[in-house]
Formats: sequence, structure tokens, C-alpha cells
Amino acid sequence: MALFLLLVLSLTVPSTNAYWPPSPGYWPSSKFSSMSFYKGFRNLWGPQHQRVDQNALTIWLDSTSGSGFKSVKPFRSGYFGASIKLQPGYTAGVITAFYLSNDEAHPGHHDEVDIEFLGTTFGKPYTLQTNVYIRGSGDGRIIGREMKFHLWFDPTKDFHHYAILWSPKELIFLVDDIPIRRYPRKSAATFPLRPMWVYGSIWDASSWATEDGKYKADYRYQPFVARYTNFKATGCTAYSPARCRPVSASPYRSGRLSRQQYWAMRWVQRHHLVYDYCRDRKRDHSLTPECWSRY
Repeated sequence: MALFLLLVLSLTVPSTNAYWPPSPGYWPSSKFSSMSFYKGFRNLWGPQHQRVDQNALTIWLDSTSGSGFKSVKPFRSGYFGASIKLQPGYTAGVITAFYLSNDEAHPGHHDEVDIEFLGTTFGKPYTLQTNVYIRGSGDGRIIGREMKFHLWFDPTKDFHHYAILWSPKELIFLVDDIPIRRYPRKSAATFPLRPMWVYGSIWDASSWATEDGKYKADYRYQPFVARYTNFKATGCTAYSPARCRPVSASPYRSGRLSRQQYWAMRWVQRHHLVYDYCRDRKRDHSLTPECWSRY
């Protein structure tokens, strides 16, 4: 009987395995259709460093150029995701990114929501950086809102799905449907409200990307390659009527995360969060007032 009860508990109580997150209980990526690259995106720069094969996009960086792409439409809310596979080995200084921005529409005063993979050296893991810039906080004097993670898997071994859910009330960053960060709207001054496009890119950020610029891109290991597939971009475009309802990343139409999703997110932050701007005592938090009420 004791063995039977132990088996029942193991099936009903969510896992607390320290190496893999508990189930979020809901998989938003399955609710949104995938699209081919050319249906929703176009090359932005470095066309000679970009190739599409069977709906998978390959972009690469070498000593001559990197590459980037951009969605055809701007959005004012939505679910934006892609399955991405990164290059193994020495990738210090190299940024592989999937993000939202309106930099071209508002140069010098733009909004941006980032998922960035910071390249690394041999034997060390990639760092996944999430970041939010509001109304020019990414221009001139940089005011970032970074949260960084070491993933619970090797992102060079296979494709994994990375996504941003942007609603009028919050931003949610997801990895394989597991929420890893929630950034709520505390005020109009600290939240992106203007339409943004979806971007992806690979580029040389040697000045800061790896251990604050300690390790640079080494082009003896070129080309640096990233692959994207399973593109998703669903929501209210900038041209949608005002009645367009924001999509949800949870079982609730309101978009509120479920208790199980919150639990999975807290697990990731407990075991895999390596930097949180709100907990950085060197930062001037008068510039990031959302931190005051977060904890």
C-alpha cells in the first residue's frame, strides 16, 4: 500500500526536479499557427548572409557582415515566437536575437523588447538575456531592464521555442512554453505602448556581450550560424480595429497566468536566473521605478 501511495503522489504532485522545470500546464505555442518565413518576414540587412531552406531560416555572421530580418507588419500586441538553434563552441561577442522594436519609426526615442543569446567561450553556457527599453531608454544613456538566465538545456543541440507575449497589461517571456519572466505594466512611462515590428538578427557585440566585453568575437571560428524556424506572429496589428482583443498566453482570456504557470516561472527564476536588474545595488533605481513595488 505504501508503494502504491508513493506512486500516486509522484503522478499527482508536480515535479520539483532541480534540473528541469515543472510543467506549466498550458502550452500557448500550440494555440497559434506557424508561418513560413516569407509569409510574415523580409530580409532587413545582410541578404548575402541569409538563406531559407524548407521554412527554416539560416543567418550567419563572419568578418564581413551579420544579418537581420523584420516582420512585414507592425503590431500593437500579440504572441511572437520562433524555434531557434544556436551554434556550439566559441561564440564570444556574438549576439543572436529575436525581439520587438520600433527603432526605425522612432529613432533616438524607441521602445524595444529583447530575447538575446549572449555568446560564450568553450565550456561555458550561453546566457539568455531578456530586456525592455522604453521611450528611448535604449538610446544615448542606456537604461536597461535586464534579467539573464542560464538555460536548463543546451540550446545548441536542438531547436527550442522562444516567445514574447505582449498585451496592454504585461509582457511575458517564454521558453518552450514555460514563462520565465513577467513584466507588468505599472505605468505608461515604464511600458511599451507604441506599435512595434518583430526582428531577428546575428551581429558582433564584442564591446559588451560576453562577460562585459572581456571576450571578443574571434573570427578564426567563423561563420557564426543561427537557425530559426516555426515562426509565429499573431495578434493585433497596428492596422487592426480598436475592438481587436489581445491574445493570451494562459488558459484565461484575461491573459492572467495560471497558478501552475506562476509556479513554473518561479522555479526557473529560483534555479536559473543569474542577473536581475532590480536586485543590482549598483543601479540607480530612481530610473527604474517599477522595481520599487516588484518585491
